[in-house]
Amino acid sequence: MSDWDATDYAILRALSRDATQSAGALGRMIGLSQPATWRRIKRLEQVGILAGRRIELDAESIGFGVTVFLGVKLATKGRVSLEDFERAVTAIPEVQSVQHVLGLYDYRLRVVARDISDFERVLRRRIMALPGVGNVEANVLLSEERMLGPI
Repeated sequence: MSDWDATDYAILRALSRDATQSAGALGRMIGLSQPATWRRIKRLEQVGILAGRRIELDAESIGFGVTVFLGVKLATKGRVSLEDFERAVTAIPEVQSVQHVLGLYDYRLRVVARDISDFERVLRRRIMALPGVGNVEANVLLSEERMLGPI
């Protein structure tokens, strides 16, 4: 979309902070009427800039106090397809996201667990048992700041 203006950027910034806002509330915040705001949001959706709205859960509040980022290197790419690994890993409830990456590891996983003992159980019984898993590196999340996108 090459005809963006400051109002479009303001809408995107506001929605990235809170996607539950109504078009009326958003319009009042940025100085547009509700119908004009709604039309702009619809246009941003139609051109694919707004690809959905999500609710962010506070994992700790629902009993998942540990978040770990795993780097996973597949042992042999020829024997296990990437699709088989992706299908198996996305079936694990504790795995929040799976990213196929370029670099030292083939995949980056975001895993939540109740505590470190629970994470060890998930790692040993579920993740290490996946087809093709070779090397795994774990990084425990200490703190996280919410970042807004590049807008």
